[in-house]
Amino acid sequence: MWDAHYDDVLRYAARRIDHETARDVAAETFLVAWRRRGDIPPDRPFPWLLNVARNVLANEMRGRRRRTRLWDRLRGDGPPAAADAASGLAEDGRVAAALRRLSPRDREALRLVGWDGLDARDAAVAAGCSPKTFSVRLHRARRRLAAALAEVDALADAADRPASIASLQGSPLA
Repeated sequence: MWDAHYDDVLRYAARRIDHETARDVAAETFLVAWRRRGDIPPDRPFPWLLNVARNVLANEMRGRRRRTRLWDRLRGDGPPAAADAASGLAEDGRVAAALRRLSPRDREALRLVGWDGLDARDAAVAAGCSPKTFSVRLHRARRRLAAALAEVDALADAADRPASIASLQGSPLA
């Protein structure tokens, strides 16, 4: 199972966290698999492994948030300031900006299908829910992504508008 799925589990984690931590997450996933080897479905272990990896990632992220809050309290700092929408669009692109507007649950549903290539049944196992629940979750996530893309486009158009108006002022059309 390690040989067949380690690289896929590592890629799953690396798309969600830095590479060093992703290696730790993948190793922890297979440690859990070893401990719970009787629970692994023999015909479809990959979705089960992704579910475990998702839980290991969630534990890692909770630990990071706790450590960050502790360091902030010790230093007397507040939470970091949010980057403005224009710099986010310029740096990460339109789709990434729209994905950031979605909830973690919506992003995860879209990533399981779009990035990891799972069908609804396998993605449901990885997400820890029923296939019907996952299908509804995916449908709603796609609708929200479309709305977020429209918002991102509207923000980009609004940011471009003042520059285009200023360029027209010196032209014969003005």
